Amino acid sequence: MVRTALIVIDMLNTYEHEDADALVPSVREALPGVEELLRRARACDAPVIYVNDNFGRWRSHHGEILQAALTGRHPDLVKPIAPDDESLFVVKARHSAFYETPLAYLLGQLTVRRVVLCGQVTEQCVLYSALDAHIRHIDVSVAPEAVAHIDADLADAALRMMELNMSARVCSLDALTFNDFDE
Repeated sequence: MVRTALIVIDMLNTYEHEDADALVPSVREALPGVEELLRRARACDAPVIYVNDNFGRWRSHHGEILQAALTGRHPDLVKPIAPDDESLFVVKARHSAFYETPLAYLLGQLTVRRVVLCGQVTEQCVLYSALDAHIRHIDVSVAPEAVAHIDADLADAALRMMELNMSARVCSLDALTFNDFDE
């Protein structure tokens, strides 16, 4: 059986960075898709793992990152997708959710062989996380309506790269499930 986890990338964001104004409209569009994936994953008892940048705050933990995001410029983009008590949390410092984080180990402990990626930014952190999952032989799925971008053209190219170069399943939100399935 293949177990699937939802990975929510960098959605706990203060939006106090250089690209925020370009990013926010796309996050607003992706937010309903992220909410739907969270609802589905939780309904199936699939692991939900938030992987979030610590924004250089090396003494912070997930509660502080969430609180900073909720008091940032756009709490309306954070509150609907905030972690629940069952959610897991991994802090990252670079683009990939896997780079120098315990995510691969955590997925192994949870016997996860497939991840659904959502969040931001498609052409950066989502792309690099998909690549790192692929080189670890973890299947990747991405719904374009649940990822946000800064540059639409680069995001489209990133999704094509995930599909063609990393064997990612890039499909509509409706086509994604979290039920365990046979390989």
